Amino acid sequence: MPTLNQLIRHGREEKRRTDRTRASDQCPQKQGVRPRVPTRTPKKPNSAPRKIAKVRLSNRHDIFAHIPGEGHNSQEHSMVLIRGGRVKDSPGVKSHCIRGVKDLLGIPDRRRGRSKYGYDMKEGQKNYRTTPTRAKGDLRELQKEPER
Repeated sequence: MPTLNQLIRHGREEKRRTDRTRASDQCPQKQGVRPRVPTRTPKKPNSAPRKIAKVRLSNRHDIFAHIPGEGHNSQEHSMVLIRGGRVKDSPGVKSHCIRGVKDLLGIPDRRRGRSKYGYDMKEGQKNYRTTPTRAKGDLRELQKEPER
C-alpha cells in the first residue's frame, strides 16, 4: 500500500479496460468470409455441439461467431454478416451471424421470432393462428347465455 507521500508524488493509475469490440471497429455489423466451418463443445454443464463460424472480417480480423437456430446452409467461403452478442457457454465466441442476410439463409417455416431468424411471412401465411384472437368485450358476449 503506498504511503501518503508516494500518492502525492505519483498519484493512482487508472485501470485500463480491454476493448471487447476490437474486431468490429465500433460498427453495429460487419461483413466477413468463412474460411472454415467448425463446431465447438460448450462449457461444463452443457454438452450439445454449438454451430460456430470462423469469420475473416472485411478489416482482416479473424473471429468466431455463433450461428443461431436449428440447421444452416453455410459452407466454406460463404459471405456472412456479423452482429455483437456473446454466447455464454462457448468461450471466445463474442458475436452472432445474422440469418437471412448474404449467403446464410433464414429458417424456413418459422412462426415465432421470425425477425431474429430471417424469415419473412408470405402472403398465404398471414392467418396461421388456429383460434381467432378476440377482444375482452367479445368474450363476455360469448359467455352470456341466450335469454328465453
